[in-house]
Amino acid sequence: MRKGIQKIEQFLEWGGTKKDITLLVISGLSLLISILIPDILPFDTAWVAIVLCGVPIILEALIGLITAFDIKADVLVSIALIASIIIGENFAAGEVAFIMQLGALLEDLTVAKARAGIEKLVHLTPQKARILSGETEKIISAEEVKVGDLLRVLPGESVPVDGVIVSGQTSVNQAVMTGESLPVDKTAGDEVSSGTVNQFGSFDMRATKVGQDSSIQRMIRLVQSADAGKAKIVGIADRWATWIVVTALTAAALTWIISGEIIRAVTILVVFCPCALVLATPTAIMAAIGNATKHGFLVREGDALERLASVTKIAFDKTGTLTYGTPEVTAVRSFTPVYTEEELYSFAASAELRSEHPLGKAVVRCFRQKHLASVSQPADFKMIPGRGVVAYTGGVRILAGNRELLEDHFIPVTKEALTEAETYLGQGCTVIYIAVDGQLAGLVALADCLREESADMIHDLSELHVQPVLLTGDHEEAAGSIAHKLQIHEVHANCLPEDKLNWIDTYQKEKNPVCMIGDGINDAPALKKATVGIAMGGVGSDIAVDAADIALVDDEVKELPHLLALAKRMMFTIKCNLSFSMGLNFVAIALAISGILNPVVGALVHNAGSVIVIVHSALLLKWRKKKDEA
Repeated sequence: MRKGIQKIEQFLEWGGTKKDITLLVISGLSLLISILIPDILPFDTAWVAIVLCGVPIILEALIGLITAFDIKADVLVSIALIASIIIGENFAAGEVAFIMQLGALLEDLTVAKARAGIEKLVHLTPQKARILSGETEKIISAEEVKVGDLLRVLPGESVPVDGVIVSGQTSVNQAVMTGESLPVDKTAGDEVSSGTVNQFGSFDMRATKVGQDSSIQRMIRLVQSADAGKAKIVGIADRWATWIVVTALTAAALTWIISGEIIRAVTILVVFCPCALVLATPTAIMAAIGNATKHGFLVREGDALERLASVTKIAFDKTGTLTYGTPEVTAVRSFTPVYTEEELYSFAASAELRSEHPLGKAVVRCFRQKHLASVSQPADFKMIPGRGVVAYTGGVRILAGNRELLEDHFIPVTKEALTEAETYLGQGCTVIYIAVDGQLAGLVALADCLREESADMIHDLSELHVQPVLLTGDHEEAAGSIAHKLQIHEVHANCLPEDKLNWIDTYQKEKNPVCMIGDGINDAPALKKATVGIAMGGVGSDIAVDAADIALVDDEVKELPHLLALAKRMMFTIKCNLSFSMGLNFVAIALAISGILNPVVGALVHNAGSVIVIVHSALLLKWRKKKDEA
């Protein structure tokens, strides 16, 4: 018995979507021939639709009943099909089977295909480690590293395990773990995480967490488990299936007993079939997905819009989501009358011209964009990892870097200069001090700038009664500055991937469905765990996109309020479709009980109801939220 059921299931799964579409086209043509030119062939062509569309439905119903006593909509459809065939109403049987399979196909098309995000995360796991033993250096598998081992990491290499730097200075790109837009300077005593990337200087480190305890492995486990509790929305027809089946059979049996006419009983079974009910949800979802696509959203999960309509909070990552994710020069300040701010800007750009540090590259890029001029080549350039650069340009010696660089060269920082720098630091900026010929001359402030549309977008979301939340790996000053500008009142800074995941879990336990919007690998667990995850598809990592339900292809965050409003409108459309479908069913049942409808006319009424549902859903394709619509 079990082997027989397995073979039937394999047969039903064979061929995929292309097969289903082909069979539907053939079945539809056979029904048209059956009703328009019934005598063209020696047999009723409706049998083609019965075999191609009806047999799979009957087999599915039998498998569900035998293996799990699972009563779904296909049970009632199977009863109606068999009853219609017994009394010779082949067209009614074929038409009902065709519409049910059409609804099933539309529903299948809204389900996302399998994703490879976890595999991509695994590929980020460092494979090799450079272990030190005395004076020798040996490359081994990262899996072989033990706690306490001394390792060396060269520029451009990934940190193989979690550990503490024992010697050396460098800058580390921690975006994989924290999402920070800027690399972080590291020196002896600082912790480093596996999977992060060493930017410049080499350093030696002592392993503290290895194997499954390392940060990147914890990230993989978070992504794998985050969606375990995410509920999938069950089709409305299947949820009500048991009551529909019992009611239909009871009504049909009573009508047959009272009237003595079996055709009335069969007509009740036919009109009771939830054809329009089955189409009510998937057609609206398909139309809404089409609308979302035109506005730059790739909906990867079929029921994502249903879930999105219920959210009460939207959690944003900062870098690359509300901001552009790249540092920009926001201010240049001079502390001396000897040099103007433009001259200091030129000195800084020249000194940083050969720098490989993202901040140095940002200074050069922004200078060129503002002045549309070439940058003078520096002489005797030297980069000091974790500190800054030293160079000669225009006949003067320039130091550009952090306070430690100034201290190393015994250059004092005045109280006024320190106050000025702290002002910019409090706004979430990174400060590069500029010294000329051994004297502090000024500073350059850089920040990850807000997207132009972010403020209006947050305002529009608030009008839709959804509370914005900021979850970021950046420090409190940067997070607070952005939140203040955008009027976001709930802020959580210094968040690691597990912190973001925990906040999402907390909201959900408080019965607040939450949407997470992010772009980085570090956002992947939260995107997976959230009621709905939306990834920035343009600037975001592939892993974030794979973990999300929806991808924003062109990164136009201004369209987020439209997507949320569209989801709510879609649910309104679905409710209207369901109400109409149920109302039509009850009217048709009353007419069938009285004998006014026969099975063929009943099937046609169902067909008309299904068409109305499809047309109503199609209106979502061009729907657009009005300015004053909340």
